[in-house]
Amino acid sequence: MSSSVQLFRDQKYHELKGQCIQQRRLFEDPEFPASDVSLFYQSAPPRKVEWKRPKDLCEDPHLFVNGISSHDLHQGTLGNCWFVAACSCLALRKTLWQQVIPDFNEQEWDPKNPEKYAGIFRFRFWCFGEWTEVVIDDLLPTMDGKLIYCHSNVKNEFWSALLEKAYAKLAGSYEALDGGSAADAIVDFTGAVAESIDLVQGKYGEIISEQMKLFEDLFKVHKRGGLISCSITASSGSTNDVETEMGLVIGHAYSVTAIRKLRLGERLIFSFKAEKLFMIRLRNPWGKREWNGAWSDNSEEWKKVSNSERKSLGLTLENDGEFWMTFEDWCKNFTDVGICRIVNTSYFSIRKTWEKKMMHGAWAKNSEPLLNRSGGCFDNKETFLQNPQYVFDVKKTEDKVLVSLQQEDRRKYKKEGKGDSITIGFEIFKVEDNRSYRLHKLTVQERVATSLYINTRTVFLKRILKQGRYILIPTTYHPGIITKFILRLFTDVPSKLRELKADKPKMTCWSLLCGYPRRVTQIKIHSAEGLQKQDRSGGADPYVLIKCENQNMRSPVQHDTTNAIFDTQVVFYRKNIDSPIIVQVWNSNILCDQFLGQAVLAASPSDPREQQTLQLRGRGRREAAEMPGHITVKVFSSDDLVEL
Repeated sequence: MSSSVQLFRDQKYHELKGQCIQQRRLFEDPEFPASDVSLFYQSAPPRKVEWKRPKDLCEDPHLFVNGISSHDLHQGTLGNCWFVAACSCLALRKTLWQQVIPDFNEQEWDPKNPEKYAGIFRFRFWCFGEWTEVVIDDLLPTMDGKLIYCHSNVKNEFWSALLEKAYAKLAGSYEALDGGSAADAIVDFTGAVAESIDLVQGKYGEIISEQMKLFEDLFKVHKRGGLISCSITASSGSTNDVETEMGLVIGHAYSVTAIRKLRLGERLIFSFKAEKLFMIRLRNPWGKREWNGAWSDNSEEWKKVSNSERKSLGLTLENDGEFWMTFEDWCKNFTDVGICRIVNTSYFSIRKTWEKKMMHGAWAKNSEPLLNRSGGCFDNKETFLQNPQYVFDVKKTEDKVLVSLQQEDRRKYKKEGKGDSITIGFEIFKVEDNRSYRLHKLTVQERVATSLYINTRTVFLKRILKQGRYILIPTTYHPGIITKFILRLFTDVPSKLRELKADKPKMTCWSLLCGYPRRVTQIKIHSAEGLQKQDRSGGADPYVLIKCENQNMRSPVQHDTTNAIFDTQVVFYRKNIDSPIIVQVWNSNILCDQFLGQAVLAASPSDPREQQTLQLRGRGRREAAEMPGHITVKVFSSDDLVEL
């Protein structure tokens, strides 16, 4: 077994199975016993539940009968349609379900060698950043000789009932699975990156352009192996599990099993006169009750589609819980979507690959402000920066960045009445290009992105960011809340994501010899205007060079302009406070760069902190000869190294 797989409760499958076969007994799991303690954490069973093994429920039990399919599943009495919807999605992707059900052939019943069967199974889930193997016995809860929870529509197929048992063990009990999110379960099955979309808030049912963008995004996600689920949230006054006029069930998770562009119409010799339809296929985990509007199984619309096209779409007219609808109707009738992206990080792939960095972190409380890591959201001005801070770089001119912040699964705390997810989110700031210590005050930094703040397990954000250095600050909404999280960042080129832990430069033995910083200075070079023209077209290719003691920081080159916007930020920890900071403007040339002028800054704490425009001068002291152009800067200095 791969060393990267953790063992839940340290149970070793092969060892336990070997012992059972040797002792000729069937496995009984002491960690998740066949009793009410594994079923419930607060409610009592309506009637006595009997735990039975598959061989007591049918003649010829199997994990799979005729392979695995999204039609295999039925929900049972537990309110976990979301789990069943996630299983339906999982069943569509062989590479994914084979990760969750490892060595499925070895685990399958073997009628020719019954002595090899030990009543033990193993499943793997992606728990908080690590694949975790969960071992179970095959005793399943029944009433009147029938499975009461998730089961297959084929009496002798047991993969879904056993998978559900392993998932319930991870959550602490079957009851802990009552009410949840299909997207969360899909993440636990795959390690995917989850995103939640509110169709009502985003007005996807009304704004056609937004609808088309969403269709293309979902079409791409589905094509690339991602998994999608959706539901209708009960509005105030309505209740869950009630059917709408159109046959959809409120408060119920559906899995998306296909997304297609369908062409209707005649092929003519020189043209293609056709109407293009955007279609989506869904499955109800109950295995029955379907949409009855346009394009439902028996609707008139299907008469426009040829038999061969129907066949390629897999259209069936049974009440099997699976149905098609137009994407527009879907946007108008559903309220919430869970998108799980399988982000490709393989270097051996033809498709776009992403660079991934993952960090484990925690919000932790401390009465000492510099040690506190639970400061709450941006609205908490005094404490916001007292949160974990992560720095990363965007190396390209601009790069698409995917961020996923996931809090720990709180279902295991349901027994203590603390099972609800905490409201979380994050902020991203563009910071100084050389920042390597924690931020203590927001001055020149630019707030470039804010995620949703929501009480879901995962918060996701997609953004295009310009070249530079960024700090990402994950937070709980309220300060003082303690919990763990994982942060995942996907970029096109490596981002060097890392946590900033130090508040200021470290005092070492060398500090005694070489000196220790006495002042911190932040500078933002906003722009340079009226520069000397450098080429025939009357432009220039300027950049700025900022010099402080023995450090030089250089901005990117701005092309073909004498009025350049730089927005370059730098921070210096200065040992020699009498030595000024010099900001030079240069013109970039192929052979030799040309000096265009400079400004000399004392950068002392008493200097004005407002934006100022300075005349460019020649080399030398401040009174050197004037040169064409000005630069606009903002300077902050402090002799308290943890002020900025």
